[in-house]
Amino acid sequence: MVGLGNPGPEYRHTRHNIGHRVLDLLARTLGRAWRRNGPALEARAAWRGETLHLIKPSAFMNVSGPVVARALRRVGGEPRDLILVYDDIDLPLGTVRTRLRGTHGGHNGVRSVIEALGTDEIRRVKVGIGRPDRKEEVADHVLAPFTRDELPAVEAAVAAAADRVLALIHTPSSPSGGSG
Repeated sequence: MVGLGNPGPEYRHTRHNIGHRVLDLLARTLGRAWRRNGPALEARAAWRGETLHLIKPSAFMNVSGPVVARALRRVGGEPRDLILVYDDIDLPLGTVRTRLRGTHGGHNGVRSVIEALGTDEIRRVKVGIGRPDRKEEVADHVLAPFTRDELPAVEAAVAAAADRVLALIHTPSSPSGGSG
């Protein structure tokens, strides 16, 4: 499973890094520590008889696809094995949605992953970060930290997204798509 985000401490608490937050929670829950493995941080864990590779690319979001493809090859996985976790500006803050396949929906990090893997049949968990009122505020919005008032909804969404990731482990990607 891969959580999208941007590298560096200045981005750690931003909206765009919610994919990293979800994987951080999974790593803590599974009692695993992060280790550098090439251009990514990885935590390996076992869960219900499955070996899990939690991966946080150390590339910027919009060019993370090659790092994801390389990590997937390294662990012997196929695109259908991947669960991608990321922020979604088109979902209200705190909403969590699952998809089994689909387009990038305007998300440049997802676009990069789809292009690098050559398929859109990737299971995903999307976490809503809300949309600003004006289009020209989008870049500042995704790179801004959550406000104190938003944190309870964010933490609940991160926990729900982690649960969805674990639920997807035994759900294969499917041409029919799906949501949840």
